[in-house]
Amino acid sequence: MSRKQKHKQIPEEKDIKVRHFNQGLEMLSKHTIFYSLLSCAEILSEKYEFNGYAKVYRNGKILCSTSRYAEPNEWMHLIAHCLLHLGMGHFDLARFNLKHLDPNDTKIDQRNSLLIWNYACDLVVERFLADIKLGSRPPDPRTPEYTAVLPTGINDEMRIFDRLLRDGTEGYSGFGTMNVNNPDMIFTEDKADRIFNVSTKLKWTEIFATGLSRAVRNAVNVAGGLNPEPIEKESNIQTLAIRTKNWFISKYPLLGAIAAAFKIIEKPDICNRMDIRIAAVSSLLQEIYINPAAGLNEMEYRFVIAHELLHAALRHDVRHQWRNAYFWNVACDYVINIWLTEMGIGNRPNNVLYDEQLKGLSAESVYDIIVTDLRRLRKLATLRGVGLGDILSQEKVHWDSEAGINLDNFYRRTLAEGLYYHQEQGRGDLPLSLVEEIRALLHPPIPWDVELARWFDEYFTPIEKKRSYSRPSRRQSSTPDIPRPSWVISKGALDGRTFGVILDTSGSMGRALLASALGAIASYSAARDVPAVRVIFCDAAAYDQGYMKPEDIAGNVKIQGRGGTILQHGIDLLDQAEDFPKTAPILMITDGFCEPRLTFYGREHAYLIPEGRILPFPPKGKIFRFRN
Repeated sequence: MSRKQKHKQIPEEKDIKVRHFNQGLEMLSKHTIFYSLLSCAEILSEKYEFNGYAKVYRNGKILCSTSRYAEPNEWMHLIAHCLLHLGMGHFDLARFNLKHLDPNDTKIDQRNSLLIWNYACDLVVERFLADIKLGSRPPDPRTPEYTAVLPTGINDEMRIFDRLLRDGTEGYSGFGTMNVNNPDMIFTEDKADRIFNVSTKLKWTEIFATGLSRAVRNAVNVAGGLNPEPIEKESNIQTLAIRTKNWFISKYPLLGAIAAAFKIIEKPDICNRMDIRIAAVSSLLQEIYINPAAGLNEMEYRFVIAHELLHAALRHDVRHQWRNAYFWNVACDYVINIWLTEMGIGNRPNNVLYDEQLKGLSAESVYDIIVTDLRRLRKLATLRGVGLGDILSQEKVHWDSEAGINLDNFYRRTLAEGLYYHQEQGRGDLPLSLVEEIRALLHPPIPWDVELARWFDEYFTPIEKKRSYSRPSRRQSSTPDIPRPSWVISKGALDGRTFGVILDTSGSMGRALLASALGAIASYSAARDVPAVRVIFCDAAAYDQGYMKPEDIAGNVKIQGRGGTILQHGIDLLDQAEDFPKTAPILMITDGFCEPRLTFYGREHAYLIPEGRILPFPPKGKIFRFRN
């Protein structure tokens, strides 16, 4: 054979090795017992050669050497061997009362004891694989037949371990996936393996038990003449998260309809790639991502899944509008966690966002409070992680898009129906703020100018007009012989009917913004019979413009100032003015770039700010946001 022909055959031989490995992995993925274990493990293949075929780490990583040749059924056997070390809990030394074995101890006797424990676990794993007749071991002349060396009547790890310690390991080694005297169970991890630490808390024994129970059901179904359950369907993989989802569908009508529409994704590799610590939700894809490495129990799963379902049902992914998406996510988390605690749905996992002082507040109100402490806010963690929101938004889908409207209608309808059935069936009390928010979703949002008009109505009730012959009607000329009275307003009714406007005239306020704000004030003042408005321009100092008629506010105002922003000067000026009523409200028009605290001396007030801006303090008065 020529050298050129030899070089041509080397890549082909490597391709055969890799192809056999992939075929064996695919064969194992279709096995009922190992499907769940395989879906939660990290299977990596490397072309460099180490002392064996495969080794398994305690965090769920299985490293396979495709530089060694093995048939597909042999690779299936080898990978299943490593998965059983995880599923049988062989890495949990405390479970077998082996706390004295320290994997980090470098003493020779400790390393030998761990190696002997590895041999004992290999024998138990090989017995299991032989019983279910799964694949075959790669031939090794140095290793005797399995059935010839396993002691009769000894079938558990601890008894085999004790015997090997007493009688020695001669003839009992080499049944793992590595060469003789090389362990296939790796307890310690180097720096390169720390990326996989997310899987260390997986309950591998429960996942293995799920596969065993599914295999038993299939065997019973086949014996009874029924078809076995297909493993591809999510509903047949009864993990704890899936059982929790089914509990909402059958037992909790408020969220049952929405839970039925969502798919549970429990893939550690997906969660690692998306940096999901515990859970996240995508309303558009209708998927809830749960990291099985979080180690949640059943009651914590209920809390987490209900948390994500409420995010989707209440449309938190699109309701943030002009607000910062992450800070809005944190505010929604506080509100939802308080609701779920009051409702008694499951148990809160450790370190979730919860504050009793925020009880009864809406997400919008909580947002206005928490954004005043951004340094602390950036250290808070949602269910996804620190600095990451568990609401997975889609940038290409907006509230006004066709897909967004369809989703909006779907979530509104299902949540409203769930509330009806929940209350009709008496399934428990719900927080009043949650009920109000669900009912509010059934109506379109109120425009900012309508909200501002309602605020005016609270302070300026309609004036009762009377007919008077002291001034002829405008229609008098049409009937000269018939006197017609006109509608008049008594001067006493207009006394004290005014309010103050403090207008931020600093350099950050654009002309278009000022025009929009002043136009709104002028139109509402004229519509509600406000004869004059006290106007204060304020930047680094306050400039009193006195009382101005509404029509003058709209077009004849010349702005003074344009320096920095200290709005407290304007508030103090109005409070000390003898000709300004003590009960008159104040409307602040600003872009939010002002001092971190304002004192109104008990006077009613409100803020008119553009969308996308926030105040540097938690406001006590109402906030109206207009589009610039």
